[in-house]
Amino acid sequence: MPGALDGIRVFDMTRILAGPSCTQILGDLGAEVIKIERSGAGDDTRYFAPPYIKGDDGEDTSESAYFCAANRNKKSVTLDISKPEGQALARKLIGKSQVLVENFKTGGLKKYGLSYDDLKDEFPSLVYCSITGFGQTGPYANRPGYDVLIQGMSGLMSLNGEPEGEPVKTAVPVADLMAGMYAATSINAALRHREVTGEGQHIDIGMLDVMVAFSTIMGMNYLATGENPKRLGNAHPNIVPYQGFETSDGAIILAVGNDGQFQRFCAVAGCPELAKDERYTTNGLRLKNRESLIPVLKDIVIQKPMDFWLVELEKNSVSCGPIYKMDQVFANEHVQARNMQIEMEQPKTGAKIPMMNSPIKMSGTPPEPRLAPPTLGEHTDTVLGDLLDMDDAEIAGLREQGII
Repeated sequence: MPGALDGIRVFDMTRILAGPSCTQILGDLGAEVIKIERSGAGDDTRYFAPPYIKGDDGEDTSESAYFCAANRNKKSVTLDISKPEGQALARKLIGKSQVLVENFKTGGLKKYGLSYDDLKDEFPSLVYCSITGFGQTGPYANRPGYDVLIQGMSGLMSLNGEPEGEPVKTAVPVADLMAGMYAATSINAALRHREVTGEGQHIDIGMLDVMVAFSTIMGMNYLATGENPKRLGNAHPNIVPYQGFETSDGAIILAVGNDGQFQRFCAVAGCPELAKDERYTTNGLRLKNRESLIPVLKDIVIQKPMDFWLVELEKNSVSCGPIYKMDQVFANEHVQARNMQIEMEQPKTGAKIPMMNSPIKMSGTPPEPRLAPPTLGEHTDTVLGDLLDMDDAEIAGLREQGII
């Protein structure tokens, strides 16, 4: 079954995570993604290890788990764009593509003649997406951007962590991943515009912009009050109780979204008087009196096991769930039913790579895991032969010159 982006070819000049996560989404949706890598080195994340993917013999392969997380459904082509011959070859491949995605430092592709300004007249219908730390304009445009740096500068770290603790970054590199998500969304919108008008355009995604927008309710709380939000640990800034609690044998999340749920929680918990207490009858009052309510709830919840709370609260339509470790996540019946773990065989190595599936579910054009994360340069000969009609001798000559 063809994907939603079937017929779209992406010239992918990205590495690390923000760009590759974008192009993996496009690849999952059916685009042909040609990943350009440095000969002999490749994407830096190929060496962000251990852990490595294990082969059938149980031994480590040369493929890092980090690289495999964001490089499914791509063809790897090695190309040295620092040489004029490599730049010429890149232009030929760009001419066969509808989309170019890059995450070089701002202005970094200008010296290779591959910036947007260099290409826009020759390829007026090209959708060109740049992903950088700080965008193409502004006083910080030339600074390099790293996920943890952006988490700090965007205010995210000031919001994350325990109330009396230090600012904490998220365990997952959310600035990289959200930049990739916004980039993929923008590219799809630009492709629609291209379909209607025939015109390409330049998409400028700055990670700091993304994470400022990502502050959502916390940013709005600041804009509405002029006060910096405080760190709340697992608690919610606008809803109480809405956080983690320890039971007698594990931890749960209790997410009481409205006053009716709070009343039902109190009934299950055997403390109906709390629901009638004038300090806690509405969410606004519970928010105001959080410091007196939460210790009382902690003392109540810890008296019974996790299964009691999960079963009884679900029966009474009170939002509650377990706090899982990763092994429990992938063993969960719902995660399995939704097919969120897949296995892909890497033809070059023979390794069976366990992967997280795309979360996108579409009835007509569902994402399809077609290509396992590629080995370095795995598709160079095929792509140059199929797209540029090069024969074996020409390709061998380029390889001898160090162009590919």
